[in-house]
Amino acid sequence: MALPAQDDRTVPAAVLNDLDRQPMEHSVDAVRTLLDRHGHVIVVYSDAVPAAVNRRLHAVRSLLESDRLALFRPELPPLGVAVLARQLRQLAACGISPGVLASAGPLLTHYVHCGAVLNSVIRLDRVPVGLKAHAKSWMPGSRFGVIAHPAPQLIRVGGEATLTGPDFGSWMLVAKGRLESDWAGATLAPAWNMAGLREAALPAESAAWWGTGKLVEFCTYLPDPLVLYQLVTSARRSVCHWCGIDVIGDHCVFCSATAPAGDEPVREAHTSPE
Repeated sequence: MALPAQDDRTVPAAVLNDLDRQPMEHSVDAVRTLLDRHGHVIVVYSDAVPAAVNRRLHAVRSLLESDRLALFRPELPPLGVAVLARQLRQLAACGISPGVLASAGPLLTHYVHCGAVLNSVIRLDRVPVGLKAHAKSWMPGSRFGVIAHPAPQLIRVGGEATLTGPDFGSWMLVAKGRLESDWAGATLAPAWNMAGLREAALPAESAAWWGTGKLVEFCTYLPDPLVLYQLVTSARRSVCHWCGIDVIGDHCVFCSATAPAGDEPVREAHTSPE
């Protein structure tokens, strides 16, 4: 899902549609065109997409024999993946090198809280669910507040328990499915002292990820490109010994090389947002 840009500097997203249903040569041509146009390509996608899509992306990367194509598949709910993709699009306009930008995704995941309001947790397999919660799922009108990242949490909406949110300034994005509930925006956002609230369409993979289409998905995020830029540019960097590009950490997301033991980092990380 490509979220709309929040400013006129955000780089537009290129959406690769129907990868699992089109001929291989069409997929290869689409990605080759993007590489020719932009030089480097970062594909951000959910782990809830069909397995055939994941296989197709890896096959395309192999056929192109390209070290300019990075695949980023974070273990986050679909709305969180969409938020990360937009943050990378914001950073792409800031002159950050391709290797640093492509390896910034895992760093930025630390600053999102992803969850949902669900009518049932019977089919939820991404977060530990106790027997009591399973039993209460059968009760009419039940609502559950769930956090999948950064740490699993599950409560029954309307009870005394609360969900723990971020301890730094954030905004909240809410995407409504087939569930009538304003709890995320009207109750949770004020409790977490959100600086702002916005709405988005529900990603196509959300129902599969959460185990039900009756949900309201939400995600907190850092909206300011300057803060994102400071986080990424102050992170520990190294130079890939194989392809020579700058990366965050010791693993190159383009050529998949890992830094030899004993390599010294270029810069130390500072991971607290301003």
